[in-house]
Amino acid sequence: MAQLLDPVPSNQPERIFCCYVNATSQIQIARITNVANWYFERVVFPGQRLLFEALPEALLEIHTGMMASAILSDKISCAQLCIEAEVYPAFDTATEQRQEENNEGLSATEPLAATVLT
Repeated sequence: MAQLLDPVPSNQPERIFCCYVNATSQIQIARITNVANWYFERVVFPGQRLLFEALPEALLEIHTGMMASAILSDKISCAQLCIEAEVYPAFDTATEQRQEENNEGLSATEPLAATVLT
């Protein structure tokens, strides 16, 4: 899975890969709260791209940061942010499973896969 810290609930078979770009000059918080038993929140800096796995019915809330607060500035359906896994091979779960099978027994110092910010 692409997100080891907070994976999409395993009882949800239909997952999509999404991309959100912070095209503003302000820090934003991207948050998904409408999926049962799952909470997703990431800081997205100006100009950064956030790649993540979600459910089609998920809503991405964008909170724009101010000095001491954040304002909900947008709600976007994750279905609208959907991208093809072939565009970002790191999200190809079949390839990832094969890599995990080949890498069994690696030391604990190997980096963990996580949400991608570019």
